[in-house]
Order: sequence, then C-alpha cells, then structure tokens
Amino acid sequence: MASLGYSLQLLFLLLSVTAFTTRACVRKPVNVTYDQRAVLIDGERRMLISAGIHYPRATPEMWPSIIQHAKDGGADVVQTYVFWNGHEPEQGQYNFEGRYDLVKFIKLVKQAGLYFHLRIGPYVCAEWNFGGFPYWLKEIPGIVFRTDNEPFKVAMQGFTSKIVNLMKENELFSWQGGPIIMAQIENEYGDIESQFGDGGKRYVQWAADMALSLDTRVPWIMCKQEDAPANIINTCNGFYCDGWKPNTALKPILWTEDWNGWFQNWGQAAPHRPVEDNAFAVARFFQRGGSFQNYYMYFGGTNFARTAGGPFMTTTYDYDAPIDEYGLIRQPKWGHLKDLHAAIKLCEPALTAVDTVPQSTWIGSNQEAHEYSANGHCAAFLANIDSENSVTVQFQGESYVLPAWSVSILPDCKNVAFNTAQIGAQTTVTRMRIAPSNSRGDIFLPSNTLVHDHISDGGVFANLKWQASAEPFGIRGSGTTVSNSLLEQLNITKDTSDYLWYSTSITITSEGVTSDVSGTEANLVLGTMRDAVHIFVNGKLAGSAMGWNIQVVQPITLKDGKNSIDLLSMTLGLQNYGAYLETWGAGIRGSVSVTGLPYGNLSLSTAEWSYQVGLRGEELKLFHNGTADGFSWDSSSFTNASYLTWYKTTFDAPGGTDPVALDLGSMGKGQAWINGHHLGRYFLMVAPQSGCETCDYRGAYNTNKCRTNCGEPSQRWYHIPRAWLQATGNLLVLFEEIGAGQHITKIKFASFGNPRGSCGHFQHGTCHANKSMEAVRKVCIGKQQCYIPVQRKFFGSIDPCPGVSKSLAVQVHCSPHKSPQASHEPVQPTYLDYQWQQPLGAYDNPSERKPSLLPESY
Repeated sequence: MASLGYSLQLLFLLLSVTAFTTRACVRKPVNVTYDQRAVLIDGERRMLISAGIHYPRATPEMWPSIIQHAKDGGADVVQTYVFWNGHEPEQGQYNFEGRYDLVKFIKLVKQAGLYFHLRIGPYVCAEWNFGGFPYWLKEIPGIVFRTDNEPFKVAMQGFTSKIVNLMKENELFSWQGGPIIMAQIENEYGDIESQFGDGGKRYVQWAADMALSLDTRVPWIMCKQEDAPANIINTCNGFYCDGWKPNTALKPILWTEDWNGWFQNWGQAAPHRPVEDNAFAVARFFQRGGSFQNYYMYFGGTNFARTAGGPFMTTTYDYDAPIDEYGLIRQPKWGHLKDLHAAIKLCEPALTAVDTVPQSTWIGSNQEAHEYSANGHCAAFLANIDSENSVTVQFQGESYVLPAWSVSILPDCKNVAFNTAQIGAQTTVTRMRIAPSNSRGDIFLPSNTLVHDHISDGGVFANLKWQASAEPFGIRGSGTTVSNSLLEQLNITKDTSDYLWYSTSITITSEGVTSDVSGTEANLVLGTMRDAVHIFVNGKLAGSAMGWNIQVVQPITLKDGKNSIDLLSMTLGLQNYGAYLETWGAGIRGSVSVTGLPYGNLSLSTAEWSYQVGLRGEELKLFHNGTADGFSWDSSSFTNASYLTWYKTTFDAPGGTDPVALDLGSMGKGQAWINGHHLGRYFLMVAPQSGCETCDYRGAYNTNKCRTNCGEPSQRWYHIPRAWLQATGNLLVLFEEIGAGQHITKIKFASFGNPRGSCGHFQHGTCHANKSMEAVRKVCIGKQQCYIPVQRKFFGSIDPCPGVSKSLAVQVHCSPHKSPQASHEPVQPTYLDYQWQQPLGAYDNPSERKPSLLPESY
C-alpha cells in the first residue's frame, strides 16, 4: 500500500477446509429426564460431551463444517446461548435470518446426529454487547434488570416464550424428534443475586416457575445458582468443576461452562490454556461423578460488527478453542481432547451403571483412585494431583506411572487407554504465507508463511489502489439534539453508533487572554469519561484519551473571542457483566469545565451543548458502495493514515475456499467493512512485553498463565468470511479514528510512586522514583505504542519508599512520523496527548469474568 506509506495487507489463510454435506437425519422422539447420576435419554443414563458454539459468531456457510468438526472430535451435544439483541433489535421486530437463523443452526446440528442444549437466558454475558440485552429494554419506564421487577419480567417472559414457541413450531424439542434435550433460564445470576436482596430471591423462583410453565418437556438448568429451586438443575461454570455438587442429592453433576480458554481485551496478550491441563480438568470431573461437560468455547469465532461487549473486548473471540476463529482444527488441542472423549466413552457403561459415585481411594500422598464397578462393567481413574512430581503407584496389584498433574483412564480397570499429560495428537502451527493470486495490484512474496501440515498457494494484495475521504468533524446541522446540560451518550445514540459529537463554544474576553501571541493556555476538564474521546478546539485536535470512567484534563489553547469545543466520544462495546446494567452509561458524564483561565475557572456543565449521533459516513452508508453525496475521494499519495478518515479499495477474491484474513497491523483504531458487511472494530493496541514466560501445564490454571504473543498487537488479523466475498470487485472500506503513524515524541510526565492528580494533570506525590522519566523515555520515545512494566525494579534497584502502595502515571505527546520516501510531500500535523494511569496490581478478577478496568498499555 505504497500510496499510504504503510503496508496494509490482505492475506489468505491457506488451510484446507473439510467439506461437509448435510443430509437428512430422521430422529425418533425421545423422552429426556434426569436422576441423581446423569441425564437420561429414553430412560438410559448418558455421559455427555458438549461443544459450545455461538451461531452469530460465524456465518451460516461455516456452520456445517464447524458442527462436523465437533462431532468428529467426540462431542454428543452442541450448546449455544440465544442472543436477544440480535433477534429483537427493535421491540416487537424479530430477526431470525443470516447469522441469527437459530432454527437453521439447530437443524444442522440435528442433521449431524447431535443433541442440543439451548441456553435462552435471555441474559447471556458471553462478552457480548450489553450482555445480550437489546438497548430498547433499558428505556422501558420503571425497569430494573434481573430482579423482581414487573416491566423486566414481562419483557423477559415475552422473549423466552417467543423462542420456546419457535422451537415447538419447528419440532426441535426431543419429544418432537428434535435435538434439544436441555434448556437454560437465567445465567450466572448467583454471582450478583445478593445485590438485589429479597427481590433477587423472588426473581429466581419466578424465573424457574416461568420456564417450567412453557411446557418444553426437557430439563431446565440454572448455572452458578446455588439456590435453584428443586425442579431446576443448578450447574457449575469454571476452569475446574471436579468435587462440585448440586444443591440436592437428587440432581446430576453438570458442567455447563468448562473454560478451556479465555477472552481477550485490547492491550492484552493472547490467552492460552494448555490442553494437558484442560484434559486433566475434564478427566477429574468424570472421575469424581460428573456426567455432562461443555467446552466454553469449542469454537469461539468472531465478534462481527459491534457485538463485542466489554468494554475493550477484541473483535476476535477465538478463545484458544479446539476449532479456531476461522473454523479450522487447532492441534494438538482438538486431537488430544478427541482421544480423551474416546476414553471416557469406553468407560460409559461402568460410569452409568452405578447409582452413586464410589468413594475415592488414596494410593499416594497426592494420588487418588476411583473405581466404577457394577453389572459386569469396570472402569477406573488414577489421578496424580501433585503439580511437580511424577510417581509410580500401585492399583489392584499393578504398577502405574502417573506424570505430574495428570489422570490415567482405565476403561477395564487394568489397561491405560489415555493419560491427560501424554499427547499423541499432531501439533500444527498457523502462520501467514504470501504467494501469487489473481489479485489486481502488485503481488510480492515476503517471508511470512502459513503452515498447517502443508502449504498451498494463496495470496496477498499489496499496493492496492487506495482512496481517502475525510469525515467532517463536529455538528453537521441535521438530526441534532440541543440541551443546557450534559446528556448521557446511550440515551442519545440508543447504541446505534459508537460515536457521539458533543459541541459547544465559549467566548474569551481580551482580559482573559495572555499577551502570548499563541493564545491562552488552559485546561479542559472532563469529570468522567468512558471509553475514548477526541478533543477538538477551534477545529484542531488538541488531544485524545481512553479509559474506564476516568477524569481527563486536557491542555488547550484559546483565542480572544469565540472558541469552539467539539468532543467526539467513542464507545468500545457496552458493559456485558454486572448488576443493574440498565444504569451503566457511556460517554462524558459528571461535569465539564475550563480551568486555568486568568480570571478563574469556567463551568460548561450547564452551557448549551449540541449533540450529533454517529458519523456522516455511517449516516450515508458509505461502506455499502463506497460513494455518497458530500464525500469526494482523494487517490493522491499520503504519508500517514490520518484521524477521522475513510479509506476504500477494491480487490478480487482469491481462488479456492480457504479462509481469508485482513492484516490491519499498520492501522490505528477504527472499523472495517467488506462489501457492506461489518467486520467489526480494529485497534492496534500492543500487549505487554512481559507475561509470556515458559508455559508449564502443571498446576491450577488462571487467566494470566501461559499467555502468548507478548509485545505484539492484541489483534492484527481480522476474519473476512468467504461468504462475504464475490469473485471480483470486492469493496473494502475502513474508518480510521486516531490515525496510524503517530509516534511518541515526548514524555510530558512520568512518576512511579504515589502521583497525585488526574490524567493529563499529574503531580509528584510524597513518593517518587527518580528514574521514572528516564525509564519511560527509554522504552517509549520513537514508538507508536510501548509497554511499561509496573514493577519497582524497572524504575531502579532501590525502593523509593518501602511500604507505600505504588502506581504509575504517564502522559506522552505524539506526533506524526514522517516517511523518508515521502518527505517532500505535505504532512498535516497532528499532536496528541495520550494519557493513562495504571495501578500496581491491575484490577483482575477472572472468577467474575469482568474485563480489566483499564487497558494494560496505551
């Protein structure tokens, strides 16, 4: 992409995709019940392996092969949430088409001969925008989400009934010959129930009664709900569920979410859970009495469009799953788990023959055996829960070597069929290969390759013919809202756009202006801001900030007379977890003021503000055909991607059916579309340099363990589904928010200790490491992004103030990097003050599945 001075590449994942042709599957009606040991299908207990697959995170064209991969991997069941905001985006207006064709998805599962677990919720969490709630729900008068609140219960029952009736109409429940054997109401409510007091308890009972009244004739579950009523099965979610028990002895032990990976925030390294540990957790679960286990996720997929929750969730939802984001098998995870499932199935006759879980036998200090023996069947599990040492144990007169942190499975109580720490599956590595294609534009062959057992030809499009068009900033004059107060962003945008313009003006008299010809230096203070904001003063970008409910103090320059202030607030996904979601907002809240004026401070909180929802390009759907009234495209050479700029190009699709990925590693932050389909948000936020040390599967897993891709962008590659491509003339449109090519040119403030003040207005506290500025300069100057370890040793060998809790505050100044090859061309200067504050020991509570409060680097 020479015309832009940086390399934006379209590359193809050169992996073979298994062909899958659906065929009609006639399933006889079956009755599904349960007892204390397991789910019963037509009276027979079953040990069930389930694959979590979210239908909207893939295209319908991908569904058959993903489902087949799950079946080939040993799954009996496919599980999914139902996404309310995807199915009812406007109240009473339903969508069951395309990626939201739930009926088609379930029928494909049936055709594959698998069962189905339907998690209606309708709250889903799932790192999905607003937890799956449609925005209009928030605007129902008097509503309080997820408690004994009549407006909410009416809406929830209406949607739940809609889904259940849709399933009945299409004969998808097991008693109708369909695949659905279980359903779920609510989701992880136990985590927040106490915040609603008695109303929460009443709501749990109501939700259970409502679900049972719908006559699905299949068992209902509630996950992470210790007070689930007697006729609802409460289930376990977590990294490990062995030893967990339901709230009565009459219910089976079910594991609805086995977190076999993790989600990712912008600025984080990629999560990775070693398959040896995941297999250990699953084997221990069945060893200790479990009977249904679901991988969350077996296929993670992509948060297309604006579906990513958070805030700060990446567009990829790969989840380190056995099937990767592109629908391809990930080895050795898929193969090792397949072997595990086969071993468990060999044990199924013995596991289902017993009415109660046998008592364990300790065959060593940290080694435990369970023997299932009844009706002529025998199976045994030998576990070594020592996280360091392999041991040799005796069991029924035989010796067995157990590697550390492993389980051996003996389907006949004698011979080892599988050990969780010993991988027999192949290992594959996926990376990009650039090779000739039928593209228009220049083709080249760098060293990047893609390997997955074999390499086949694919292609890259380099030096595409790009065109650019500037997005107008500020109020456009139509569709505006005017108020003498600060309005909450979502109340105006209704979540139809990430973007909201706030515009006002102030008049500075001559006595308020200093003699300096450059104008008066002051500070614009935003009381509270979430998630990101651009600040324009008199038509020029003064600075930008990002964070979670932070105060922003932006130095600005004012002139004598009228000064315009325009703020572009940008969201990065709505909160998807927590109580009282209806009260969570976005944008600029609290107060706005100008401080530092010669005659005092000026409050703008009650000034006249004008509001404009969205972008002009969004309004005119510039991404559909690349043209719109008022937009002219410039194809001349650029040295940098500029802020608030639209880019477009066209390309021909490569031959074949292999997956396609878009490399946006040279961009900044924005959104991308292909032929009018919204790929999602992109953001070149770099992960920390540290934290990806040698990975050891042994010992309990946590979300910070075994991370990969440190020092690299959290996400560089963006999935372009094949179904969204046409043979020729594919239109790729990007909207760039912050501009690529910005480099850190100055460290304006750095202090490791207990700095005071707010972002952009920091001061040293009583504790300050003298090498703070030097250390930050060393790793950040000249770079687009940098990571600063919030560790004492990074700022000097001597602790500046022992016993004092410390944090790091940094403010940097960025300006464009000028390309030497294009130094003769004019560069529009852009100066940004990026601001952040990071505490020592960043907020992280994996058990609650919340995103970090702040990105780890910015």
